[in-house]
Amino acid sequence: MESPALTIGSITKSFGSNSVLLGIDLALAPGEVTVLMGANGAGKSTLVKIICGVYQADGGSMSLAGQPYQPRNAAEAIADGVVTVHQNIDDGVIPDLDVANNLLLDRLTQRDAPLFVRERTMRKEAKQHADAMGITVPVTARVADLGIADRQMIGIARAMARAPKVLILDEPTSSLSSQESKRLFNLIDRLRDQGVAILYISHRMTDIRRVANRIIAMRNGKVAGVFEGDNIDYEAAVTAMLGHSLSDVTLPAVERGKPVLQISGMQLKPDWPAFDLTAHAGEVIAVTGLLGSGKSMLASAIFGTRKPHSANMSIDDTPYLPTHPQDAVERGVFMSPKDRGNNAVVGAFDIANNMTVPFLSAFSRFSLLSGRKQREAARRMIDDIGVVCQSDADGIGTLSGGNQQKVMIARWLLKECRVLLLDEPFQGVDLGARRDIGEYIRNTAQERATIIFVSEVDEALEVADRVIVMNEGDITGDHTNQQLDVSLLLSQITSSHAA
Repeated sequence: MESPALTIGSITKSFGSNSVLLGIDLALAPGEVTVLMGANGAGKSTLVKIICGVYQADGGSMSLAGQPYQPRNAAEAIADGVVTVHQNIDDGVIPDLDVANNLLLDRLTQRDAPLFVRERTMRKEAKQHADAMGITVPVTARVADLGIADRQMIGIARAMARAPKVLILDEPTSSLSSQESKRLFNLIDRLRDQGVAILYISHRMTDIRRVANRIIAMRNGKVAGVFEGDNIDYEAAVTAMLGHSLSDVTLPAVERGKPVLQISGMQLKPDWPAFDLTAHAGEVIAVTGLLGSGKSMLASAIFGTRKPHSANMSIDDTPYLPTHPQDAVERGVFMSPKDRGNNAVVGAFDIANNMTVPFLSAFSRFSLLSGRKQREAARRMIDDIGVVCQSDADGIGTLSGGNQQKVMIARWLLKECRVLLLDEPFQGVDLGARRDIGEYIRNTAQERATIIFVSEVDEALEVADRVIVMNEGDITGDHTNQQLDVSLLLSQITSSHAA
């Protein structure tokens, strides 16, 4: 390995009595991608925040290109050439600005920046950065009006425009389609060839196999293993991360109950075909497909946040057509949305209040909230679903991304429902926690219909009794998850005219 671009030695960090990092040593080489793996709560996010200047380490040292490195804030880290694309999409963009201003914002705010900027020149340069990333939206578009994937790509493009020496990518493909992911991987290859040291944080094994030169596994605040060479032992890396091997899941066949949710003639857009879908009590259905396949639109149509072009729906043989999420909740249809930062997490609330906010009336009497009952319910869910925290009174912002996701899922598992919709429930969740959440979902599914919407096929296979494929707004495959033909499944997902 060449002389490291970034060296970290014996870094420690505690929050009160909670020791998060217990002496971390690692080095990032120029022109290499180092993948950082770790279960939720292992300390990855804290380590990244120290590297990019958000937190200060309690002990240890860092050096950048052989010189002492101790950024006091994110601006100093960026000025030194250490750039981070955070997992929370809107940490990397300014939603109220247009694409051009987002891509060039750092340069425009430098001390030596010109007082007046020609708008035509700025947009031309911004378009060059956008083209390099394969971004096709107009540079005049307001970022707040764009979808999650476009915002993610703009955040990454903004990082590239800074010409980093060290680039940290935290779950960068979590909101990207397969084509957008390929563009990102090609860009990573170019940066690697240019000598940029890249720290890549991901739980997706397909990503890791594609980009990794080295894998560093973290567990309980320590480095649990380093894996490198021409033939990286990926299974050993996962074992080091979890502390035990991750055996294949064999789902028992379930005896599904009566139909709960029945959909006929669902047409999501005027130019898309109509389809039917029935979800039974006791079964877990996974709806999978590429970004833009219509799966999230289907979830929104069922929950009442988006009106389909046409549809007939019923719950327990009673007509159901929600015009608002409150209609859905009152009929026993619960939904955990994707993009938890914008659509779910209440940043000012603690864990218990985040978890119970839709059901405060259930913990109230004569308009008076019973904090004791509320927190008892929250603590039960924390234990059941395995949220790593000090107590239910911890601020939601103190949790790792994966543990925040657990809280959001626990919110809708707190009370019984007839239909449970989970849109990308494993986004940002590590492999072990994914199994825990999936097991809890299945163990509590007997009295309801459960539909999860996922982009990753392995997530569908781990939790679902049936796997439904959506492609261009239509259901193109419906499979029982017993000796399933994975090749056929993948073909139906990727074909532009799936049979």
